[in-house]
Amino acid sequence: MVNAMINISQEANQILNIVKAKHNFKDKSQTIDYVTLTYGQNLLEPQLRPEYMEKLSKIIKGKHLSREEFLKRINK
Repeated sequence: MVNAMINISQEANQILNIVKAKHNFKDKSQTIDYVTLTYGQNLLEPQLRPEYMEKLSKIIKGKHLSREEFLKRINK
């Protein structure tokens, strides 16, 4: 665990208090962990996330049209 002394705006503090109350966190440390990890999941490139790899493997296993087949179907 890392200890950090931070300065945040009043608005950021209010947002943290709302998230803390909504999720019944004990303190702001838990709230900051939650907010940063949630934001981090959205920030990471999709190919780095394990869910993306699972989704990709399901897509690869599925039936797909080649480009030529697709063009034939839409140009009928």
